[in-house]
Amino acid sequence: MPKNDSFLSTLFDFIGGAVEGFSDAANSSTAKGESLSDTIRTVHSLAEAMARYKNNRYIFISPNELRVPEYVTQELDEVGIEYTTAERLESVIGDLDILYMTRVQKERFFNEQDYIRLKDSYILDNQKMTLARKNMIVLHPLPRVNEIAPEVDDDPRAAYFKQVKYGMYVRMALIAKLTGVL
Repeated sequence: MPKNDSFLSTLFDFIGGAVEGFSDAANSSTAKGESLSDTIRTVHSLAEAMARYKNNRYIFISPNELRVPEYVTQELDEVGIEYTTAERLESVIGDLDILYMTRVQKERFFNEQDYIRLKDSYILDNQKMTLARKNMIVLHPLPRVNEIAPEVDDDPRAAYFKQVKYGMYVRMALIAKLTGVL
């Protein structure tokens, strides 16, 4: 197959993944009237993207103030993706295959008191990692603030530095493709 026809497949084969399919742009969030800033939120966008694949199950871990928006859960319901919610990481970390960490975002709160009360509630450290499966993977979009203790960096399950490195390669390849280099 010519490289233009299978560019993403070739790219993901190279970095150890696979492209299994995408829906067309007519079904995208942007086509439904959401702005780009609405769809870029990391966890929400990831949930929407992964909902395109079968046999995923989510556990959304957050305080009530930051629970997953209804538009995301509605989309998951529509495609039959199973999900639950939890307020405490410790209560579910042993059930996870992948832990996708993000920071508690100050800008998502309506008042500073709630942010101050909750900002240190979701910190991953070695003690919490002892509760996790031995093959669980920890991902994070980086940069981090304090939500992952530096001691976790040495854990073989911490894959966020590889994630950033692979993301750089994907962006480089996409830029090369868009500029006609590939």
